[in-house]
Amino acid sequence: QVQLVESGGGLVQPGGSLRLSCTASGFVFSMYAMSWYRQAPGKERELVATIGSRIGSTTYSDSAKGRFTISRDNAKNTVYLQMNSLKPEDTALYYCTARLFAVNYWGQGTQVTVSS
Repeated sequence: QVQLVESGGGLVQPGGSLRLSCTASGFVFSMYAMSWYRQAPGKERELVATIGSRIGSTTYSDSAKGRFTISRDNAKNTVYLQMNSLKPEDTALYYCTARLFAVNYWGQGTQVTVSS
């Protein structure tokens, strides 16, 4: 059974940091590209960051560049999103996904709220 379980979300003040984790099971994690998406109320889902399956190349949305870092630990079947200098507009439900060709798995999401 495929599972992606996100954790690490919560309430943080503007300028603060959070580290999201997503632990996978039920598939060969190292073969899949992993991504973080987010969706805020009333807004479209946004791709935040992606890390490749092999050499671990990374890409970021413009809003995430310079503040967020995606990484993976294939030994732990886990992908991370380190988020620094958080802003209120980063408030959203954050999802991790696993993709290999036409196969796409999604987690249930973890809420991040940035507010003073």
